[in-house]
Amino acid sequence: MAFRIGCGSWAVLAVLLSGVVQAAAPAPDPAVLAQVVEWRRDFHQHPELGNREVRTAGIVAAHLESLGLEVRTGVAHTGVVAYLRGARERPLVALRADMDALPVTEEVDLPFASKQRGQFRGEEVGLMHACGHDAHTAILMGVASVLAAQREQLQGSVLFVFQPAEEGPPEGEEGGAALMLKEGMFAAPRQPDAVVGLHVLSNLRVGTVGVRGGPLMAESDSFKIIVQGQQTHGSRPWMGVDPILAAARIVDGLQSIASRRIDPTTSPVVVSVGAIKGGIRYNIIPDQVEMIGTVRSFDTETRDAVYADIRRIAEHTASAHGASATVSFAQHTLVTRNDLALTRQLRPSLEAVVGADKVKDMPLSTIAEDFAYLAEAVPGFYFFVGATPADQDPRRAPSNHSPRFYLDEGSLEIGLRSMLQVTHDFLAQGRDAEN
Repeated sequence: MAFRIGCGSWAVLAVLLSGVVQAAAPAPDPAVLAQVVEWRRDFHQHPELGNREVRTAGIVAAHLESLGLEVRTGVAHTGVVAYLRGARERPLVALRADMDALPVTEEVDLPFASKQRGQFRGEEVGLMHACGHDAHTAILMGVASVLAAQREQLQGSVLFVFQPAEEGPPEGEEGGAALMLKEGMFAAPRQPDAVVGLHVLSNLRVGTVGVRGGPLMAESDSFKIIVQGQQTHGSRPWMGVDPILAAARIVDGLQSIASRRIDPTTSPVVVSVGAIKGGIRYNIIPDQVEMIGTVRSFDTETRDAVYADIRRIAEHTASAHGASATVSFAQHTLVTRNDLALTRQLRPSLEAVVGADKVKDMPLSTIAEDFAYLAEAVPGFYFFVGATPADQDPRRAPSNHSPRFYLDEGSLEIGLRSMLQVTHDFLAQGRDAEN
């Protein structure tokens, strides 16, 4: 009888496993860790944007094929999915890493710093792995190496997911985790019993990991505001309608939403404008200004209230200046939620790797992750791996998405060992539950 555990059975499993202390899995071969470091540096030097991870995906697929895994490429444009059957078909755990980089020009002095350029929203930009996805990809490739060598002893099977476009696909395209699911990545008979992901994080020192059960990261939505004025000569502003002035007033007004319109004790909210574009010459007041930004929230009611406030502020402020504004919204991720029973089950796995005192309880985070779609499809477990050097204050370290984001490569070993420990423990405990 094949092992399968539904979402409703996790509470029973957690009770059966309460009090279980995991033994630390053996440390990976130093040669594997050295290869992980080499992969990470190569990916860092050759970053690719979402839905364009052709080189990265090719390296990943070639490695997985060399391990004798069943490999599928071209999932959600450039995604790679590989199946490893262990000694048993079930339980099946999915392990996910994201591959895409950001339109950021690197400012870190490294011998393998990115010099790559690319196109983003019609402009030439620098490219950088400023969020650490190069590390995630390299870690999961190392995990695949270790588990493939142990396949006859694995008490279950593994689905490796290398995801494109976690940061979002190009405008007008689908992508990311949602598209991978739409294309049947978790379809029977390969629907996993759980999905696991990690993220390196500048907010934590290397050697520590962070986790939280239940809601962990916010829903991410974007807004676009088009302010329409009337073009005129910069020396005669009274002959037209200045959309730049109206846009500036709108930006100011939007800041009142989180500070004055939402109760922060019940539901945190962030409203940020990320870009304003209007005009091309110093002495011409343009017809139009475009503004784009993000909304982060943790429940639908609050999100909808924020949407209504953005629309009201934009339209009425523009009207007060003789201009007009059109507002549109797009959802990019859901709230990322860690399954509570699965978190209770697997937190001891992290403690076995770094020690109980080095596993930090994470607060709610207004960053977002489209791992959320995977964790909605099956029970999910997502944790953070500290990336900031031990002698640096993580509160002052350049954050993820900064051009100065720096990854202490000690985090690669912690990530590798943590993913291996979590995988072994999940599969072994699933076996025990069946027996």
